Amino acid sequence: MTDLTKTPVTVITGFLGAGKTTLIRHLMTNPQGKRLAVLVNEFGTVGVDGDILKSCADENCPAENILELSNGCICCTVADDFIPTLEKLMAMPQKPDHILIETSGLALPKPLLKAFDWPAIRSRITVDGVIALADAEAVAAGRFAPNEAAVQAQREADDSLDHETPLSEVFEDQIACADIVLLSKADLAGEAGLAAARTVIEAEAPRKLPILPLTDGVIDPRVILGLGAAAEDDLDARPSHHDGADDHEHDDFDSVVIDLPDIADPADLVTRIQRLAREQNILRVKGHVAVAGKPMRLLVQAVGGRIRHQYDRPWGDQPRLSRLVVIAEHDDIDPAAIHAVLIG
Repeated sequence: MTDLTKTPVTVITGFLGAGKTTLIRHLMTNPQGKRLAVLVNEFGTVGVDGDILKSCADENCPAENILELSNGCICCTVADDFIPTLEKLMAMPQKPDHILIETSGLALPKPLLKAFDWPAIRSRITVDGVIALADAEAVAAGRFAPNEAAVQAQREADDSLDHETPLSEVFEDQIACADIVLLSKADLAGEAGLAAARTVIEAEAPRKLPILPLTDGVIDPRVILGLGAAAEDDLDARPSHHDGADDHEHDDFDSVVIDLPDIADPADLVTRIQRLAREQNILRVKGHVAVAGKPMRLLVQAVGGRIRHQYDRPWGDQPRLSRLVVIAEHDDIDPAAIHAVLIG
């Protein structure tokens, strides 16, 4: 790569828990001879995703090439955080061959694409492509509507009705901006679920898009890297609910950080998180937890009532600090109630 060649950037977007971090981990272990850099935008103050990726750092993507932006949505902090961070990556002694950007699950991608037109970076960086991940099982189940059965009945009765929610706007904007859509957790969705999810996405997409199944983040990197989309020059083909607006707000969502003591039984924690999803409409829970008598930390990732947990690495010299980030729509965040359920 010469100084006259723009460094390609792949924007990886998708709803909460769709599998963005898992995909990036796979790309990091299969870099196709490229030196990678990763920029992670977290929603909330605890960088769980960045920490997971740093644990996978190697010579192709060293730890110093993995940067986090946790001061707000990446597309709302362009001047203060995003542009300076990209410039920092480009100024490294060994400039990355390819940059991966993991957006927050709540990010609208189009304002981010507009940032690549800034003079400070336009001549040096191009958006190689936008990859949208969609949880196939969730999409097939219509989970982006508060009451999918009632909304569907009303839509069938009157095509003019509009029952969009903030969650569905995020989903639709991410699909509209994408060059490729990956249906994650394909193994859980099954063939019928994949077909149903594909139908939903095809109906939302403003143009024909490749839609591919994905399990555990595994895909040939050649399929999603090197697209040459120059998405920053193709904005008109990527419509958004927020076109014409000067900015967008994330007041519909909020997060709270809960510190826990060591737990005795991971199964009990799973039950408590499922209760949160059921009773308080919690969208996402993620973090690390110390289990009494266990030298390894427990990584917890929850999307609604579906929870995955595994011991990812020893605590080592790190403090045994149990901390979970809980994300929900703004009106559903009750820190005291969340604390009561998780800790009792």
